[in-house]
Amino acid sequence: MRGAGCTINDLWDRNLDPYVERTRHRPIARGVVSTSNAIAFTGIQLLAGLGILLQFPTSCLIYGIPSLLLVTTYPLAKRFTHYPQFVLGLTFSWGAIMGFPALGVDVLVDSAAMAAVAYLYASCVSWTVLYDMIYAHMDIKDDAKIGIKSIALRHEQQTKGVLSALALVQLGFLAAAGGAVDASPIFYLGGCGSAAATLGIMIWKVRLKEVSSCWWWFRNGALFTGGGIAMGLLADYSVKKYQQSSTTTNLAAEADLS
Repeated sequence: MRGAGCTINDLWDRNLDPYVERTRHRPIARGVVSTSNAIAFTGIQLLAGLGILLQFPTSCLIYGIPSLLLVTTYPLAKRFTHYPQFVLGLTFSWGAIMGFPALGVDVLVDSAAMAAVAYLYASCVSWTVLYDMIYAHMDIKDDAKIGIKSIALRHEQQTKGVLSALALVQLGFLAAAGGAVDASPIFYLGGCGSAAATLGIMIWKVRLKEVSSCWWWFRNGALFTGGGIAMGLLADYSVKKYQQSSTTTNLAAEADLS
């Protein structure tokens, strides 16, 4: 679906991309791939995505289909609002919702799961807006010339303040998601703590006036932060599984003695 979204984006922007330095060499923009072939390719990508989705519980199909509206319309947002990154966040963060039905959890009847979904989704949206704001600084001059809107243009003089606020919102919702599922201190120290550290370093170090710096932190910063959160989640899960195993073993031993 990520690939289909990129192709759809390039189709919508085929008349704008030639005027932006970073995108002017994209296949559709420079004419090496025709519009009709791009549409056909999008169809193949969507069918492949559907094929994968059908391998999961049926509820995943119900939860997944609405995301197509966001995937299709996101590229239009930059023409009407200075906050297309928010729409991108709503789109890219959909996986935070899909993980629950994939595990057989019905968030509509499980209030704790619903709270966790809402907090995790909001955290991911904030994170996406944050790193894509850095990405948008790469095109800020060309976007201003051709009339493309972005959060980077709207808040060019306050970018680091906005990034810091987004980081705080992301971390707050991430911690709230942990609370909703009774996460252990390991998650807060490892996942939330590492996210706070990596986000802080990225916001401090990125040089917004330099394309190469924005690109490096956009490409690697998300990996640093995401990797830390993933390791925190893994550590939390491993400890809980160990504790459950130990409890089961102790109960079995007590039953044998009795």
